Amino acid sequence: METQYKKLILRGKAIAFIDWANVYGWEKSLKHSIDSRKIFNYLKSYSEITDIRLYFGEDEHPKSKKFLNDSEQIGYKIIKKSVKHILVADVGGQKIYRRKCDFDMETCIDVHRVLSNIESFIFFTGDGDFEPLYKLLIELGKQVVVVYTPGHLGREIQVMKKGVFKVELENLIDL
Repeated sequence: METQYKKLILRGKAIAFIDWANVYGWEKSLKHSIDSRKIFNYLKSYSEITDIRLYFGEDEHPKSKKFLNDSEQIGYKIIKKSVKHILVADVGGQKIYRRKCDFDMETCIDVHRVLSNIESFIFFTGDGDFEPLYKLLIELGKQVVVVYTPGHLGREIQVMKKGVFKVELENLIDL
């Protein structure tokens, strides 16, 4: 039996914002990898989507460099900045660092830059920090679509009742 996927109904010109650190984090709970090429091809199938932006932290790790290069070859517009390494523990003289690279501010700035030309905004992040941005977009009469996976939708977004279309990634595309 063939799986029926939901089709987004977009209003006017649209843009997609993909916070890859969040999307990559979904793999753990999904228990399988997420193919960035499949996401890109899915989004490109919509004539309304004029821009697909992928936000990703840049560092010296060969896998990170390869991912950025591959993503650019796929066709994503890449937005990158250096990854920070934050000390989280010192266990017996062994320092443990966590990679950190948030793109909330860059995403908000990019939304602001395209605000007058775009009607629909698609966000691949369940991050609750985006609630004020979503509320502003809704207030301005824009369409807001939030793509997420179960367990990865911030409480602030979960409780939003009007104006935000919340769609599970697995309901859109075969990963």
